[in-house]
Amino acid sequence: MGVREDRVPEGARRIGEHPRLELGVLAMHHGSQLLDPRPYRERIERQLGLLTQIRSAGIASITALDIGGGLGIRYRDEAPLSPEQLAEVITPLLGPTGLRILLEPGRYLVGSAGVLLTSVLYRKHSGGKEFMIVDAGMNDLVRPSHYQAYHEIVELEERGRPESTVDVVGPVCETGDFLALGRSLPGLVAGERLALLGAGAYGFVMSSNYNSRGRAAEVLVDGARWATVRPRETAEELYRSEIAAPFPL
Repeated sequence: MGVREDRVPEGARRIGEHPRLELGVLAMHHGSQLLDPRPYRERIERQLGLLTQIRSAGIASITALDIGGGLGIRYRDEAPLSPEQLAEVITPLLGPTGLRILLEPGRYLVGSAGVLLTSVLYRKHSGGKEFMIVDAGMNDLVRPSHYQAYHEIVELEERGRPESTVDVVGPVCETGDFLALGRSLPGLVAGERLALLGAGAYGFVMSSNYNSRGRAAEVLVDGARWATVRPRETAEELYRSEIAAPFPL
């Protein structure tokens, strides 16, 4: 939980007066999926302004600045900001402080490393639209439904078939159970597989057991080597917490 910018000086003062607390890091969160360095410059300048206020109040215990994360990745046609481009902007600001700098580039590190694999269950035409029903759903990757996020979808084995516009939806029987709407994809049929790219960030960690669906397995791939690092949830695991002794008669 964060603290509003205008309340930081007072919060720092109260920490400084507490006999068992010490303020060691001044952290900020300023956005997500950033593709431009300007927000970093603007927020860091404000963060340094707060640091000056805190030090002016006699609190000299801060040893590090956490400038958050937010580095974007390519989901569709974005041009990600490179670490070098970011460094060019923030180093002149942060270097003179002499403090340790913390950075949280989680999505940048893992977003493109994750892929969601799913199989086509069947296709149908309804309400003037073409639907491709797959065995993955909103409980496996909620970003498209929750944020209207775009994830590139590719067929696992290219067969050179013509494309058509389809809605890629899951089997959850829920209005929001979709992975892509109005997407141009080849004519895949039941049993063939798709890969949703860029699923390594805010993917599995936001998955759920909605509709009593077990979470997917996670497989780690390194070149030609692979291993299951998290097995698929079983029905027994899903209902384990509901098994209890009968009520006393």
